[in-house]
Amino acid sequence: MSPDPAPILALIEGFRRSKAMFAAVALGVFDRLERGPATSAALAADLGAEAEPLARLLDGCVGLGLLRKCDGRYVNEPVASAYLCRDSDRTLVGYILYSNDVLFRLWAHLEDAVREGGHRWKQTFGNDGGIFDHFFQTDGAMRTFLKGMHGFGVLSSPEVVAAFDLSRFHRLVDLGGATGHLAMAACQRYPNLRATVFDLPRVIDVAREEVERAPGMASRIDLIGGEFFADELPEGDLYAIGQILHDWSDGKVRTLLDKIYRRLPEGGGLLVVEKLLAEDKTGPASVLMQSLNMLLCTEGRERTLGEYRQLLQAAGFGSVHGCVTGAPFDAVLAIKNRNGVEVHQEDGQCN
Repeated sequence: MSPDPAPILALIEGFRRSKAMFAAVALGVFDRLERGPATSAALAADLGAEAEPLARLLDGCVGLGLLRKCDGRYVNEPVASAYLCRDSDRTLVGYILYSNDVLFRLWAHLEDAVREGGHRWKQTFGNDGGIFDHFFQTDGAMRTFLKGMHGFGVLSSPEVVAAFDLSRFHRLVDLGGATGHLAMAACQRYPNLRATVFDLPRVIDVAREEVERAPGMASRIDLIGGEFFADELPEGDLYAIGQILHDWSDGKVRTLLDKIYRRLPEGGGLLVVEKLLAEDKTGPASVLMQSLNMLLCTEGRERTLGEYRQLLQAAGFGSVHGCVTGAPFDAVLAIKNRNGVEVHQEDGQCN
């Protein structure tokens, strides 16, 4: 008997499903429907599209569970209202637009990245600037990307700050903290904690909007502009660094970890927020795909807890433990212990 071809057939059409959602987001379908139900003809007039092709796309989104169709009119499903509308507090639109405009094109060159190594920015876009030059090319591009990452942060940060008991710390400094989602989640969970978001000055302007919008956060979170490789780090007894180490080679990661270690007081901690690969690197599939994504976009990769432990202990941290959170990002906590003394705790033990 032949093996079931279903997994192969699903993968063959997988990119079609993604692209249908990307196109509907880019065209503004979900934003328009959030204002009220509409027929395909009405939507076509509002969005500047042809009615019959748009109807195919809309029906496709019904099939994907993003829309429902009632008496010829289309309505957002709750999941679309939450994550596919620009004005939602949980929006993932920024990341979806980045996936549509950037990643979809970069992934066309995966074979070349595997043959030759190195990211594909020049091959795809004609420049060597790399990931952050592209994201921050204009204020609009920067804001769209940050808002997209904010959506992932809203999904992950509450789980990350709950992964370990952080109540003994007093001052969190989130390096490259973007919109401040991790700092806000930590302050909400730990009432005696104060926080600092440290990021590029242009990013801090966006973070200020989010922090001031969140009740009670502006008085507990400081916002400081700077560049963590080049500038002195703000004072704190707990540093956080999220979705940053995976951007860089081991050499650059070691440089940054050494700098953080020197700045921390004895007993201070470092919270690393990344996706964790299984130790044998056979899963999870989403993390394996993200590691390929990093091949195309950066000089970095996704790592196992063992690989993070090796990097952190080489920087001087004596205690390193990981937690798979079940959210889009996992957590690793490293402690600066006297003489590298290990604190006994089972790996993966979540709070």
